[in-house]
Order: sequence, then structure tokens, then C-alpha cells
Amino acid sequence: MIIDPLDLDPKSVYKLLIGSVVPRPIAWTSTVSLEGVRNLAPFSFFTVASRNPPMLCISVGPRTSDEQPTKDTLDNVEDTGEFVINIVSLPLSNTMHESSKSYPPEADEFEKAGLTPAPCEVVKAPRVGEAGVSMECVLDRILPLGSDHLVIGCMVRFHVRDELYRNGRIDVNGLQPLGRLAGNYTKVETIFDLPADNL
Repeated sequence: MIIDPLDLDPKSVYKLLIGSVVPRPIAWTSTVSLEGVRNLAPFSFFTVASRNPPMLCISVGPRTSDEQPTKDTLDNVEDTGEFVINIVSLPLSNTMHESSKSYPPEADEFEKAGLTPAPCEVVKAPRVGEAGVSMECVLDRILPLGSDHLVIGCMVRFHVRDELYRNGRIDVNGLQPLGRLAGNYTKVETIFDLPADNL
């Protein structure tokens, strides 16, 4: 089957995209507004943008409601030039889901989800105290791309839980990162090297 995305409506193209580009890591992104309101939201359009210097990027889509055109995350990053990417571990799945709900800008998702806002070293935005890995980022640039905005940040600090740090590497089994599929999620259950004989 060959599909031309121009023949489809945007929602249908989106469904094919999120079902094809899998699994996706989740950037549980924390920011703070100029008024000091904490915000926390997950984004699965997320990856490493550069290794040297270390840079991360998330793609922030539009709000689903017409009352406010842009998401609080994007507004806060534009206003402050800072954000933190926290990695979602399996035990935090339901908590992450709670923070993904559409709350008004004055709501504190840390409070709504019952999470600990832990201080960072460089940025003012808090990190998720319960997360195994958090990365402080300083905004490099925001690129408008179609209906979305690509947010690129320079990663200036790692926060890694002691038991997950193994000789300069992250213990991925211990981290238990959550992945995003189409409309659902996946956990890392099988880790292997290639070439493999038993696939």
C-alpha cells in the first residue's frame, strides 16, 4: 500500500505517524512561568539533537482547545529560556498520565500529580524528584515547523540516581523507561546485542 499524506486529513496522517515511529521515548518536561507557576507535561516527539555539545529537542504541538492556542510548556520556555527533561520510569506511569491532563495555566502539575519539585543547579525550573534521570536544558532555539514548534535546548546538567549510574553509563534495566506507541505505551522488557541467533 502506498499512501500520499496529501490525500489524507491531518488527523489521519498523525495516526499513521505515531503508529509507525515507535517506540518513542517520553520527555517529561518541567518548566516554570515568569509568575513562578510550575508546569509538567510529557512529550513523545523527543530525541537527542546533538552529541557535542549535548542538545535535546522536543516537538510541542498546538493545544486541543481554542481558548489558548499554545501549550504552557512552549510559553514558559519562550519566556524563561529554560526547561528540564525528566525520564519516565515504569512506576511513574500513572503519575505521568495525570500530569498530561489539560489543566489551566495557573495549575501546578507537580501538585496535581503528587510529585516532588526538586531544585536544579543551573535552571530555575524544577526537576521531578522521583525521576531516575533528569536533564537541565537552556534554550538554544525554537523552530516553528508546520503546526508544531521544535524546541532545542543545550543540556547543561545530568541528574542521575546513584544506583542507576554504572561506570559512566545508565543502567537501562534499572531505569525501566516508558515508551510511547500509537495510543498506548510500552516498557523495556528485552535487551539484546546484535548479531543475535535467537530472533
